[in-house]
Order: sequence, then C-alpha cells, then structure tokens
Amino acid sequence: MSLCQRCNKAPATVHLLDILPDSDEKRERHLCEQCAGEEGLTTQKHESINEILSSFIKQASGMPQKPDLACPECGMTFREFRANGLLGCPNDYNAFEKALAPLIERAHDGGTHHVGKAPRGEGGETPKFSKLAQLRRELQDAVDAEDYERAADLRDTIKSLESEQG
Repeated sequence: MSLCQRCNKAPATVHLLDILPDSDEKRERHLCEQCAGEEGLTTQKHESINEILSSFIKQASGMPQKPDLACPECGMTFREFRANGLLGCPNDYNAFEKALAPLIERAHDGGTHHVGKAPRGEGGETPKFSKLAQLRRELQDAVDAEDYERAADLRDTIKSLESEQG
C-alpha cells in the first residue's frame, strides 16, 4: 500500500484520476482520507451488505412491527430477523409472509413473485407467459378484495392476450 502523496505519512486510501481539460494529460493522485478531506473531497464509509440490508429492513416504510411472530421450524422470531436482517430457514418466508410483503414489494418495485428470465437473443413467449401469470395473480387478488370492476378488466386483458397466443 502506498503512502499519501500529500503528507507522506498515512496510507493512501483515496485514489483520484484527474484529466486536464485542455489536453489529454492524466494525473493520478493518491491521498489519505484526512488530506482528501482537507482538499474538500468527501469519502463514503464502506458498509457490508448485511449492514445495508439491516438498515433497509429497519427503515422500510409500512413494515409492520411483529415481534411476537416466530417460525415453527427454526424458532426464529420476527424481532431477531429485524435485528440481523437474515432469515433462519426457508419456512420463515411463510411464517413472516404478511410482515415481509411490504418489504419485498418495496425492494422489487411492487413485484412479489418470481417470474423467471427470458433466454438471451430470443423474443420467445416467456415475457407473455410471465405477463399472463402476473395478470392471473392480480385477478385473484381483485376477486379476493371484491373489486369486481378491476377483476372484469383483468379478465378481459387475459382473454385478449390468450387469443393472441392462438
């Protein structure tokens, strides 16, 4: 590890590549965090993925407080999950389903079901099948919620897509 080019004391942890505007000349600089701060450069603290996920889980908006929930298989409580951000076993998804749903929806832009991936380079039918599967789930949710107007619209959309498939 090299030393800071400015103070020649601390290890260089900030590495800069300056490209001068009027030429193609490039200038590399290697500074310690303190010298970088004195030059007005800010650095971000690196967090582990577990710290990031734990923070995300704790700050998830709309996530209900369910400290009394526990998995019947592994015994993990919802409070333990919130504290460390890791589930104990696959059954935890079912045990904490209602509490996890808002978090999963937020993390996946509203999606809660895995729809697979289409092979590269092929237009294929996979996107249409996944769209139909999503619409069928939405239809079932609408019927369960007794939102019959939405259910009728979804039914018509599904029929239209199915008739296009032939």
